[in-house]
Amino acid sequence: MTAQEQFPASSSHYIEFAHVYKTFDTPVLVDVSFYADAGETLAIIGRSGVGKSVTLQHIMGFLKPDEGRIYVSYTDITDAPESQLRQIRKKVTMVFQSGALFDSLTVRENILFSLELRDDYDESNKEDVVEGLLKIVDLSGFKDAYPNDLSTGHKRAVAIARALAAQPECILYDEPTTMVDPIMGDHLANLMVRLKQQLGLTGIVVTHDLDLMRRVADKVVVLFEGKAIYFGPVKDLEKSPHPHIQEFLAMDQVA
Repeated sequence: MTAQEQFPASSSHYIEFAHVYKTFDTPVLVDVSFYADAGETLAIIGRSGVGKSVTLQHIMGFLKPDEGRIYVSYTDITDAPESQLRQIRKKVTMVFQSGALFDSLTVRENILFSLELRDDYDESNKEDVVEGLLKIVDLSGFKDAYPNDLSTGHKRAVAIARALAAQPECILYDEPTTMVDPIMGDHLANLMVRLKQQLGLTGIVVTHDLDLMRRVADKVVVLFEGKAIYFGPVKDLEKSPHPHIQEFLAMDQVA
């Protein structure tokens, strides 16, 4: 049976991994399957090096699986050409752990860079759009600052504003609360919840932060030794009998 016969050309889920394998020097993803429906937030958790960021790179089309299929915006992108992936990336955008801002540009100019990639960009109201986006992420008054003037948490908030400028359907967050203070972490969590509730955005969150997972996610997939050892509602995670999950939860309680 060919891949085309085994897997359909589209999915009923906004994002889906279907029996995905990926090996570099050693296996990173082994028969991994999960999905996120439109408007949901899915958390991907696990120790460092288990393939969480690799998963995000597959969703963006930066990596291709060795086996299995990947669906984004309901469409099979596994073998998609770069032209099709560029269209997908207009719908799905990523907020990198570093923020990935242009250091030589102000906050305003960083957001304008994303605005100018839109087909419907209107030069006449660009300042209003920038102000509106900064207000959404509670950073009004920061538009003339440079990234080096900002804290790690503020950089991530600006990166979220820049991502929103593209009017995406889905945002991928790579460790959004790592290396930020508790107050900023709380602010970022509230922002992510607000974007889901007010804009209906689908979200994929890679995180070590179980408190963030509980606050923002509907579903969670736990990666361990390349495999998805749990996929389901966040509220049922603690019922999992898998010893690694119980250890992970116990360590979180101690922390």
